[in-house]
Amino acid sequence: MAKLFLNLRNVPADEADEVRDLLRANAIDFYETQPSPWGISAGGLWIEDADQLARARRLMADYQSARRDRARAQRAADQREGRAETFMGQLQARPEYVVGMLAAMAAIIVLTLALPWMLL
Repeated sequence: MAKLFLNLRNVPADEADEVRDLLRANAIDFYETQPSPWGISAGGLWIEDADQLARARRLMADYQSARRDRARAQRAADQREGRAETFMGQLQARPEYVVGMLAAMAAIIVLTLALPWMLL
């Protein structure tokens, strides 16, 4: 019976493509299910052979470690060069959005903490 190898919910397209290429390059047979039109299922990559699944999981662990290291290196480079996204940068670029989100967060906190006391 096939086992779900990778649920594609919230997986960036470039990462999904890299994982597909990784499986193909290592001759691991897989099939892909498409997302449902109603958003119930996000689709996934499935592997039938248990031996191939174990090998694919080891390859995936190495891939994810390398991807994490690349992302951290990119983030560090962005911070050194001043390109990293910051709160002040967001506030300057989209002040209405940031202030609106802060107001919404404050309203949720106030309602969460004050509403039970007001209903007593």
